[in-house]
Formats: sequence, structure tokens, C-alpha cells
Amino acid sequence: MRTLIRDAVIVSDGERRRGTVLIEDERIADVISDGCATPTADEVVEAADMFLLPGVIDEHVHFRDPGMPHKADMSSESAAAVAGGVTSVMDMPNTIPQTTTVDALEDKLSRCARSMHTNYSAYIGATNDNASEVLRADYGRTCGVKVFMGSSTGGMLVDSGRSLEQIFRNAPTIIATHCEDESIVRANSELARARLGDDVPWAMHSAIRSAEACYASSAMAAGLARETGARLHIMHVTTAAELSLLDRGTERKVTGEACLAHLWFTEDDYARLGAFIKCNPSIKTAQDRGALRQAVAEGVISTVGTDHAPHALDEKVGKPYWSTPSGMPMIQHSLPLMLRMADEGCWSYETVAQRMAGDVADLYGIESRGYIRPGMYADLVLLRRQPTVIDDVLYKCGWSPLRGERLNHVVVPTYVSGRTAYADGRVLPTLGKELRFLGRG
Repeated sequence: MRTLIRDAVIVSDGERRRGTVLIEDERIADVISDGCATPTADEVVEAADMFLLPGVIDEHVHFRDPGMPHKADMSSESAAAVAGGVTSVMDMPNTIPQTTTVDALEDKLSRCARSMHTNYSAYIGATNDNASEVLRADYGRTCGVKVFMGSSTGGMLVDSGRSLEQIFRNAPTIIATHCEDESIVRANSELARARLGDDVPWAMHSAIRSAEACYASSAMAAGLARETGARLHIMHVTTAAELSLLDRGTERKVTGEACLAHLWFTEDDYARLGAFIKCNPSIKTAQDRGALRQAVAEGVISTVGTDHAPHALDEKVGKPYWSTPSGMPMIQHSLPLMLRMADEGCWSYETVAQRMAGDVADLYGIESRGYIRPGMYADLVLLRRQPTVIDDVLYKCGWSPLRGERLNHVVVPTYVSGRTAYADGRVLPTLGKELRFLGRG
């Protein structure tokens, strides 16, 4: 099968240029410069004035599968992903059962193969006592080791200093961390409960899960990484202070991710959205958001993910602060919202393609994905400039904190490994491929 995407504005490799892309079966066969002759094809997509980007690689999703089908499942959430131009995902281990053994990891990857519209991989989760499982995982198939250095959904806290040191010293791959100092969060929680009982306002979430807690834990992780030589990726950095902990330059050992929620919302948004933007780590100040946006633009932040983490609507509505779970669904509109922020001057379209695809592929060593180049898998998204407002969502939970937000682009088709996964407003019955990993960046 030969598909020709003709006369698009191609955004990849840090540049924007007009050209034509030829897909043969699963891969990009050629990228043809504007004005050059184009070959024949079985299908021709006229893409004049549309933007063609590498499919988004979301390194940070919680698809709740297996074990929480009332919240989400692999099929529903990957359908929402391809509708938003996301072609590959990496799933977190706090499922039921937790993905903390090689057997559980193999079972999850088998489920992915049967259900995922996107390409896929999964993290193995570290615990205080599963070092042998972490060491025997196949890191040609496993994207990394996830370490919860702060408690969050799923109860996977690693709080033993000896265990952390052992993981950092011996893990043969990227260590992706959730960093919030548990003792600080616990002390802040006790103060809030003593003063307010169950009547805690949503805005207090950013004081309970505070900037101090984030920095203390991230600093500990960065110190461990530098002491042991570990390759550390601090997930969902939320504060300006944490940016000082990240390496600069080409030989980085300590890198950071920003998530869409922390690039879009500020703590002022708790007044109108309340529980819908309760997440861990919490939404912080406008000043923190500004620093994160600048760090994304300058490349101090290496990658942008979503931390897509759905909960059923009745879990988010009508409950007091303490019993309302943290997390929100974000994946369906991550790319168009990042492009809107580009239109507003936060960064360029080239930066969006790099932080959401190319830099993720480089960081994790993903084989043949993340760029629009001959020989790469044809993971592509074509977008048309068209004002729209977020309304319907494909998430199983049926809600989004972004409902009502304006977007400047709509996804036309999404291609996953050369096959059309989304087009004309419909998710098509395609399955993605398992990601493979080579040398890490």
C-alpha cells in the first residue's frame, strides 16, 4: 500500500518545510521537497496548508487496565489518543495487579497487543523489595523503571533509603520518578485536617502537596542519580525551583518532563474547576507555570507528556477533598492545546514536535519513531487550522477538565505504523505495534 500525503507543511527535526511524504506499508519511504516530482500512489491525500507532524509519543499515561474498567481501559483511552494525534504511549505500573513483576509486565503487554489503537510499551514499577524483578526485565521491550518517591494513586510508594539506593545503582535503564516528599505531604495533611476537617478547599491541594515537597524529593532523586551514575528522568516537574536540578547540554543524566496540566492550569483555576484538576503533583502558581513554559521552549525540560489519569465522574463529584482521587484525562487534546500555546507565543510548532515526539524517542531510544524521515515508521498526524471548542470526548469516564476550551487546529487523519487509525471523526479498527528500545539518550 502506497499513500502520498501531498504538499503539507512538514514539522520535524527542528524545522518547518513544505513537502510530500510517501508511505509504503508501515514506513516512510520518502520525504519529497516542494517542487519536486512525486510518485504515483494507491491513495493521495491533498494536504495543502495543513501541518504534518510526527505522531505524539506520550511517555506518561495511566490507562487503568488491567483492574479498573469503570475508569478506563486500553481500547477506550487509546481511541481517544489517536483522535488527538497520539500514536504511541507508555503505560504506568499502578494498575491492578501492579506491574511490579516480569510476569505482570508480560501480561500487560499481551493485553496491549489485543486492545491498543496506538503503539505501546509499559514501565515496570519498583517497590521496596522487588529489585530482582527490575533487574530481569527485558529493556529492549520495557520503556523504563517507575519509582514513586511520593505516594499517589495505587499505593506504590518506595520509601526505603536502602531500596532507593539499590534501584538507582543497579537499574540498567531510565528511572522515571514521581517526586513528592512524603513526610512533608503528611505533615501538611495533618495540619489541614486538624484545622478544617473534611471541609478542605480545593485550592489547598497545592499547599498540601507543596512546592517544598516536590523540590525536596526531586533534589534527593537528582543527588542519588549523580552519586550512582543512574539515568534519571523526573516526571511531571511542577516548580521553577526544580528546574535548577536538571542537567543542561548534550550529555544529560538528569532530565525532566512537564505535563500538559501544569503547562495550562494555575492554582487560580481551582476556583472554577475544583476536583477536576486535583492531581499529584498539584497544580502550582502562575509563576511556576511561566517558568515551566520557558523551560519547554528552551529545552531545559526534555519532554512533554500528559499524565493521562482518568477517574469515573462519580468519583470526582460530590465528595470531600480527602476521598476524591487525584488525576484527570488529558490525552485527546494534548497536541492541539500545545499548538494553541504555540500560537500564543509560548514556543514554536517545531518545539511541539520535538518535545512531544523527537525528544521522547531520543531519550528512551525508541526504534525508528519520533521523526518524519525515510525509513521511520509512518506514525504521523495531519492537522488543519480550524477553530473549534472542546466538547465531546472519547474517554470512558466521559469528562474532561478542558471542556469548553478553544482550539485552533483539528486532527484530520492519524497514521499508526502506516495505517489510518483515525479519520473523518472516526476511530478505525486498527491495532498498534509494540515499541522497541535501542540505546538510551
